Amino acid sequence: MLKNKSALVTGSTSGIGLGIARALARAGAHVMLNGFGEAAVIEQLRAGLAAETGVRVLYHAADVSRAAEVAALVAATETAFGAVDILVNNAGIQFVSPVDEFPEERWHAVQDIVLNSSFYAIKAALPGMKRRNWGRIVNLVSAHGLVASPFKSAYVAAKHGQAGLTKTVALEVAETGITCNAICPGYVLTPLVENQIEGQARSHQLPRDRVIREVILASQPSKRFVEIDDIAALVLFLCGETAKSITGAAIPIDGGWTAR
Repeated sequence: MLKNKSALVTGSTSGIGLGIARALARAGAHVMLNGFGEAAVIEQLRAGLAAETGVRVLYHAADVSRAAEVAALVAATETAFGAVDILVNNAGIQFVSPVDEFPEERWHAVQDIVLNSSFYAIKAALPGMKRRNWGRIVNLVSAHGLVASPFKSAYVAAKHGQAGLTKTVALEVAETGITCNAICPGYVLTPLVENQIEGQARSHQLPRDRVIREVILASQPSKRFVEIDDIAALVLFLCGETAKSITGAAIPIDGGWTAR
């Protein structure tokens, strides 16, 4: 499906990003991994995925909160594979606090890793996509790019910003072979959410199953976590030729959360 294409996925050493990277590699795309973690574990992931799929899989340790490092990441991908055909902006962090108590350094960290990194990567990758007149940009935005929740001001603001960036980029490249879309998942059982479950269980003094149903999934009518494989399948669809007229969209995959 994506043979001879190349993809860059930020935040792809675990969770949703790793699931997307695996799906792209299995579809035939060469993949550049990026994210944090232990070097030995990342190398095992990289080598295992390359052996399984037969495509080239590389890793770059860029800190995506820094513009120069993101530019270097895009340049390294282009040098290694000849192009960045597919860009998936997935890197993210979370911090929860009332607005009037929100630490300013945490606010800036969330904006840098969620919103600013997406801008840096798109800015760096677009010139090559324009030259080739083909590209797929997918921003992993979250349902919080469409609706808000209390105590998540930085994350909600950054995700709404990502959704707006998606629409703006789509309009700017609408007459080219490039598309730019946002995927807006509800809650997915990732390490980030596991930490939230543990924290909520302690603060509410509730068992894990009640925290999941009554706290974490309170806004998700399906009362089921969204599966990583389903998100990855949507990314693959958006990268295909049959999705060439889908651009500027913010697509919920949230168990009905934003249907309310």
